[in-house]
Amino acid sequence: MKNNYLKSGPIFLAFLCMGFGDVVGPLTSQLQAEYELTNFMASLVTFMGFIMFGLLSVPMALFQDRKGKKTVLLLGMIIALAGLILPILGDFSSFGLLLGSLLLLGTGATLLQVAGNPIMRDVSPEGKYSRNLSFGQFFKAIGSLSGALLPLIAARYWGLDWKLLFPIYSGILLIATIYLYVVKIEEKKDETASTPASFGSVLALLKNPYIFFMVLAIFLYVGAEQCMSAKLPNYLAEKFSFDIKELGLWGTLFFFLALMTGRFLGGIILNWMSPSKFLKLTTFLSLIGIVGLFIATSSIMGFAAIFLIGLSFANIFPLVFSITVDEMPERSNEISGLMVTAIIGGAFVPVAFGAVADIFSLMAGFIVTLVCIGYIFGLSFYKRK
Repeated sequence: MKNNYLKSGPIFLAFLCMGFGDVVGPLTSQLQAEYELTNFMASLVTFMGFIMFGLLSVPMALFQDRKGKKTVLLLGMIIALAGLILPILGDFSSFGLLLGSLLLLGTGATLLQVAGNPIMRDVSPEGKYSRNLSFGQFFKAIGSLSGALLPLIAARYWGLDWKLLFPIYSGILLIATIYLYVVKIEEKKDETASTPASFGSVLALLKNPYIFFMVLAIFLYVGAEQCMSAKLPNYLAEKFSFDIKELGLWGTLFFFLALMTGRFLGGIILNWMSPSKFLKLTTFLSLIGIVGLFIATSSIMGFAAIFLIGLSFANIFPLVFSITVDEMPERSNEISGLMVTAIIGGAFVPVAFGAVADIFSLMAGFIVTLVCIGYIFGLSFYKRK
């Protein structure tokens, strides 16, 4: 089976739209500075963006087992589009309306993750699922990067701010929805599954230690990634006296640039390196990068550490996801539901980071991310019996 770019095109575009949900990370430091929030209170911004991953992922995975992945993908795009249009219609006059918008955007991103990751397997050549999922995450990184890059460009050249993101994202989502709707995708049905997906079968999977450990890895990774995207501007401000409103977003921007680069390179590297070996390598480099934040004595060293973190973080999610699905492809919908539920780590781990930072110091908060990645590094050596 060769790549069918007509069919895989809207899936890659869906991954781009997934990245729009990550806008809550870059917005956090901006809102914290503007409203003088504590680290703990600022972390609630990301909580709003990620809470629906915990509530909807498994129910939607069961729904798509019956109705199809494309149906769920389309539904996610429509909900995300509604969330983006809502504050535009309200002229951004209400903070409550904005929070509701982020909740809908997070809901749409949840559905895109539930359907997008397994449907990539349906449009991928045999043995190239991990590679294509890494390329998909590369497109997602572009969407994530836009949340930091576009406000900087808008402020510098047009005197605009983050509000510009909403009409741009709306236009791209509308195009992606129409493109996906008109393209026919043949979804694979694995006949080896003895029973249809259910809440019972999902919970039964968690009794498998291997599945449980891998789901926990997603929870911790996504939490660590959100901590980085939200707190790197604060890191630059505290350690190197960067102005958080004018220069702070460069930390998040640099991080997402490295993520995007790493995911593109990951798609190439996985042509000749096995996913399990690559996971060991990339998590080890992640630990070195986080330690670099502590020992950096200049802004150049700090940015070097940020780039290494983004580069090595880049492929952890697609590696963990694809390795797990390839172990039990007959349960891809249930596994997808569990994995995407675990993205709720993006809501809870930053809260832990914020609490530690308020009690001790901002740099102490980064120990939380060190522990998260350290767990995944140890798990990469786990052998399934």
